[in-house]
Amino acid sequence: MSVAAAALRRGALLSLEGGEGAGKSTVLGALQARLEARGHRVHATREPGGTPAGEAIRALLLDPAQALLPSTELLLMFAARAQLVEAVIEPALARGETVLSDRFTDASFAYQGGGRGLPMAQIAELERVFVRRAPDFTLLLDLDVEAGLERARARGGPADRIESERAEFFERVRRAYRARALAEPGRIALIDAAPVAAEVAAAACAALDAFLDRWEARP
Repeated sequence: MSVAAAALRRGALLSLEGGEGAGKSTVLGALQARLEARGHRVHATREPGGTPAGEAIRALLLDPAQALLPSTELLLMFAARAQLVEAVIEPALARGETVLSDRFTDASFAYQGGGRGLPMAQIAELERVFVRRAPDFTLLLDLDVEAGLERARARGGPADRIESERAEFFERVRRAYRARALAEPGRIALIDAAPVAAEVAAAACAALDAFLDRWEARP
């Protein structure tokens, strides 16, 4: 069976995760190009966002003027995610498209769980009730926090509400991400994001190829 036929029969949900300054934008472009070169119809989206309601929630979540409680932040993230899953992701997968998401539920375990200190069990319950699926494959761009923050500052522009957090917050986020990668090595591929962008993108594409070889060979 051809790759195109396999993709039509069953779509895959892929996600890209990483801390501040890890270079997700460059890698996302490379991943989409690789998927399309292999015959996949790709629907790219992002979190929070991806729908009109989700983008409105995103603006609220990232607004530095908003003093949101950690629990409020978590519930808003899942409100945007529930909308994205029902309105975009599930229909795209049903059409046989490959969904490539800039962040998914792992980000809540890392940022609201690790960073904010909310109970992981609460996040897992919200995932069970409102998301009901994990990505089929996740690439995690891992980078030293200080190096990532330096990269983020070099981009210029005002920091959003989450980017304005202290380094200690991002250290907790990184530890939570790495813990998830250690717990789920079959789903999450840890990619060293310290090298130059082209090398990171190449490593991410190699990991994606390995996953796709397994996925496309499934009956």
